[in-house]
Amino acid sequence: MIAKLLMQNTFFVVAMGALLFAAAGTTDWPGAWAYLITSAVLGPVCGLWLAKVDPALLAERMRFTAREGQPTEDKYFMLAIMTLIVLWLVVMGLDRRFTGAGAGVTLMVLGLVLYLISTVLILWVFRTNSFAAPVVKVQAERDHQVISTGPYALVRHPMYTSIMLFFIGVPLSLGSWWGLAFVPLFFAMFAFRTRIEERTLVAGLQGYADYRARVRYRLVPGLW
Repeated sequence: MIAKLLMQNTFFVVAMGALLFAAAGTTDWPGAWAYLITSAVLGPVCGLWLAKVDPALLAERMRFTAREGQPTEDKYFMLAIMTLIVLWLVVMGLDRRFTGAGAGVTLMVLGLVLYLISTVLILWVFRTNSFAAPVVKVQAERDHQVISTGPYALVRHPMYTSIMLFFIGVPLSLGSWWGLAFVPLFFAMFAFRTRIEERTLVAGLQGYADYRARVRYRLVPGLW
C-alpha cells in the first residue's frame, strides 16, 4: 500500500507540473516550483501518517473508482470536479504565459501557509472521522457511524471547508488572479455536493438527521 501511495503522489505531482508548465510555456516560475515541491513532500508525509493511525481510511481514500452505493449524482460530481481542477491548473499556467503572473515572496508564503493550514485541518478530519471516504456512500461494511466531535461539532462538512483553503492558497502562491477567480465556482461545487451527501446519509445512516438538526452550519461556522 505504501508503494502505491508513493506512486500515486508522484503521478499527481508530475501531472500537475506538466499542466502548469506546458500551459505557461516556461519552467521559470518560482511559485509553481514551491507549490509542487510542497505537494511532493506533504503527500507522502500525510499518507505515511494515515497509514499508521488509520490504514483502513487510507486504503479507502486511495480508491478513486466508482463504488457500489455511490449516488449517480456523486459520480457526475467526481468527474466534474476533476475536470474543473485540470482546467484550473491550465488557466493558471495560461495566466503565467499571457500576463506574467507570479507571486512575490510575501504572497507566495501566504499561499503556502494557507495550503499547510488546509492540510492540517484535513488531517484533523481524518483523525476524527474514519469514514471520510473520497466518494459519497454509506459504508455499512465498515460499520459506518455518525461523527459529531472535533471539527464536526462546528460544521457538518469540515473536509470541504478545509479544501477551500487549498483552492485559495494555491493561486496565491502562484500569483494567479485567474486561478483565484475559480474560488466561487469551487465553493458552489462543494456546496452542491453537501446536498448529495446529506440526502444520502439521512436516508441510509441512522442518527444523521438528528446530527444535522443539532449542527446548523454546513461549511462556514456562523454563516452557512
